[in-house]
Amino acid sequence: MEVDEYRRHDGLGLAALIRRGEVSQGEVFEAACAGIEADNPSLAAVVRTRFERARAEGRQTDPAAPFAGVPTLTKDLLMALEGEPLAFGSASLADWKAPVDSTLITRLREAGLSILGQTATPELGLMGITEPRAFPHPRNPWNAAHSPGGSSGGAATAVAAGLVPLAMAGDGGGSIRIPASYCGLFGLKPSRGRVPLGPMHAEVWQGAVVEHAVTRSVRDSAALLDATNGMDEGAPYPVAREQGFLAALERPPGPLRVAVSLGEPLGKPMGTVLDPQVRLAVEEAARTLEGLGHHVEWVEPPVDGERLADSYLTLYLGHLTADLAWISQQTGVTVSRLDIEPSTRAIARLGSCLPVRDYELAKRYWNEAARAMGVFHRRYDMLLMPVAAAPAPRLGELYPPPARERLMSLLAIPGIARLALKAGMLKHLARDALARTPYTQLANLTGQPAMSLPLHVTPAGLPVGVQMIGAMGDERRLLALAAQVEAEVQWQRHLPRPFEGR
Repeated sequence: MEVDEYRRHDGLGLAALIRRGEVSQGEVFEAACAGIEADNPSLAAVVRTRFERARAEGRQTDPAAPFAGVPTLTKDLLMALEGEPLAFGSASLADWKAPVDSTLITRLREAGLSILGQTATPELGLMGITEPRAFPHPRNPWNAAHSPGGSSGGAATAVAAGLVPLAMAGDGGGSIRIPASYCGLFGLKPSRGRVPLGPMHAEVWQGAVVEHAVTRSVRDSAALLDATNGMDEGAPYPVAREQGFLAALERPPGPLRVAVSLGEPLGKPMGTVLDPQVRLAVEEAARTLEGLGHHVEWVEPPVDGERLADSYLTLYLGHLTADLAWISQQTGVTVSRLDIEPSTRAIARLGSCLPVRDYELAKRYWNEAARAMGVFHRRYDMLLMPVAAAPAPRLGELYPPPARERLMSLLAIPGIARLALKAGMLKHLARDALARTPYTQLANLTGQPAMSLPLHVTPAGLPVGVQMIGAMGDERRLLALAAQVEAEVQWQRHLPRPFEGR
């Protein structure tokens, strides 16, 4: 199988070719490896490969598994492979190796997927761009001067460029949906607790983080969810293993009540300026839905954007402080001497001064927002909004400049971090961090499933996704709607694209 032929298929398509004997599992494997070796030096999507181990594991694959012989990549964050490096995008964990396989990794192998390597992520998954100092920065296959987003930027680059048909990703504040939007892919964030994080983790960021994938097709995402969903032993949420996500694509969802918003309650407090192309993408999506027989109504979500951002960033600060303590325990290096980026250290210093009271009050707003959205979904089945305020930024555009890092280094002076918090630095941090992407954190805090649909390409040739949020646990209807829209607009005709930077 030639690389170009390999790249014409989604994951289930490759599995079907193998099952019918039209191509061997080995031929698919070698085509994927050849593509990664040829293109990754320019793309910088993959931070490490494991071809020989994957080749050996492939001999144990059940030929009846849904993705038998299909190559994939996992993210260099949370997705542990026993005895193998997992750096979390940070030099501080460059030599650390995971003690056990993640439950998710076990389920990927049971599904027949061949894990060829790990993809780039920003340090500790903290940014909406993927520009870690410890690793090369992945480039957007649509335009090499632009970012693929983050924190699953390496995964999105790999799938958009055709290195693999699907790649594992994680989403704590938009980290599946933002890269999917920037790279013209489908990206589903499942409901809270739907995909297990064990055994090393019970929940991450108080349950805001959910693992899944970026894919070219809706059916790959649905079949993957069939294979990976459901709690594992000791999980904090009683989410039983379910089936029927792929089967849900077989029939249209029926007429839906869709609320449409440009996200003003979320963006205005952050000073967000909506790009006209994003507005156009949302408006076009609304018209497409109307044409498919759905009832569309322009209405704002019932949330306080400023409180939502403050709540999100408060938990973000607290967890980062705990994460650095965990890294210190794992490596034996004191927190003050960890090899981490200046912005990471500065944020952690703020987190170390965070009162427990403020942390708990921030978490309580998650419940308020979730209850408000629960009432909202009594009237509306779905909420259509932007994913991001603009198409993909240029590489380096959103990373803190040296002057900002020098200013943040002042937080090392005793007492300054505490004064900065009291002076409202959290709000400044929220505006800086979320101004471009204020629309995705809502679903993480409420726990709802949400997805990015690749429905628009700008005149400059950059994709723009639109976000659809469903009621808690309503993945089947979200996926059914996505499949209906996919069939209508045929977004796969755009992919895979040749990489212009090689």
